[in-house]
Amino acid sequence: MIILGIETSCDETSVSIIKASSDRIEVLSNIVSSQIKLHSEWGGVVPNLAAREHLKNISPVLKRALTCSKKNIKDIDLISVTKGPGLMPALLIGTSFAKTISYIWEKPLIGIHHIEGHIYANFIDSKLSARSLTKKNTVTIYKGRGSRIKFPILCLVVSGGHTQLILMKDHLQYKIIGETQDDAAGEAFDKVARILGLGYPGGPAISAEAEKSNRQISDLPLRQDSGEASKIQISLPRPMINSGDFNFSFSGLKTAVLYKTKKMSLSQISNLKSQICREFQQAVIDVLICKTVNAAEKYNPETIILAGGVSANKELRKQMDSAIKDNLPHSKFKIPNSEFSLDNAAMIAAASYFRWKNMSEKQKKDSLKNWKTLQTEAGLKLS
Repeated sequence: MIILGIETSCDETSVSIIKASSDRIEVLSNIVSSQIKLHSEWGGVVPNLAAREHLKNISPVLKRALTCSKKNIKDIDLISVTKGPGLMPALLIGTSFAKTISYIWEKPLIGIHHIEGHIYANFIDSKLSARSLTKKNTVTIYKGRGSRIKFPILCLVVSGGHTQLILMKDHLQYKIIGETQDDAAGEAFDKVARILGLGYPGGPAISAEAEKSNRQISDLPLRQDSGEASKIQISLPRPMINSGDFNFSFSGLKTAVLYKTKKMSLSQISNLKSQICREFQQAVIDVLICKTVNAAEKYNPETIILAGGVSANKELRKQMDSAIKDNLPHSKFKIPNSEFSLDNAAMIAAASYFRWKNMSEKQKKDSLKNWKTLQTEAGLKLS
C-alpha cells in the first residue's frame, strides 16, 4: 500500500510517501524542511514561529514529495500524521492539513504518536538510492528489505523531549520500564550548549566539541604541556547510575556543568570547552548504556534498538554497540539509518502501516471519517 506521512511536531516540516508490504518498506520520498536557522537566533524552538513556518512550507513540501515519489493523489491509500506529543501550535498545522486533505481526497487518516514513529524508524532497513540534495529540503529515495527484527524488543528512546526504556513483546505493545524524572537527554544537551555559548541545536555542537577533545587527547604524547587546559581535569557525576531501577535524571548533570563554569573565568571556559563537552557527553552515554544493559539482563530481549534524535550521536551508537557485544551476545543491536533518526515523516508513515495492519475492517472503514474526530494532544502518552 502507498502511505503518505506528515510530521510537524517541532521545527521540521516533513512529508513522506512510502510503499509498504509485509516484507518491505520502500521510502519513495522523504522531504524535510528545517527551521534550525530561524530558531538558532533564539537559542531554542519558538512554538508560534515554528507554526508559522509549517503553515508556509507544508503545501510546497507535499507537492515535492508527490513529485519525487512519482505518485499522485489517486495512488495514496492512507494518510498518517503526528498527533502528539509535541508543540501544540506546530502539531495543529500538521493535523489540520492532514484532516483537510483526508476530507478532500476521501482517504483514510490515522494519527500517530511521535515516539512510536521514532521506534518504527528502525523497521526501515534501507539503502540510499538516487536523489539529490537541495539547500533547503533534503530529498531522498530509499529502497530496502524489511528488517527482520525479533521480539521481545528493548527500545532506548533518547530525544529532546523523551528519555525512556520501553519493552515491546510484539508490535504496538509498549511497556515503559524506565524514564527520565526531569530533563530528557536531548534537553540537557541543549541546555549545556547554551551554558557554554555553543548555540542551538545543542547535540551536534557538543558532539563536535567533544570530538575536538578526543583528538587533543590522542595527540598528547606528541605535544608539550599546553598550559592550563592540560592541567585541569573535568569530572562530572553520572546521575542515578546506581539507583537500582531503570529511570534517568539529567537535570543535575546540567546543573553540575553550570556550577563548574560559574567558578571559571571566560578564558578558562574557552580553553576547557571541548573537555567539558567530552565529559558531559560521556556522562550521558555512561548512564544510558548502564541502564540499558541492566534492563536487558533482566528482560532478555532478542533485539535492542535505539530511537529518537539523540540516537544519531556517533559516540552513543559506537559505545552502545560495543557494550551490547561485550555483555549481551545473544541480543541483536539495531539502529535506524541516520537520515531517519531525526524528525521525519517516513517514520510516521512506517508506524502507520503497522497500525493499519492491526485494525479491524470496521476500524479501517471508520478511519475515512477521522478528519472529523482526530484530536491533537501535546502531552500524548504512548500506549
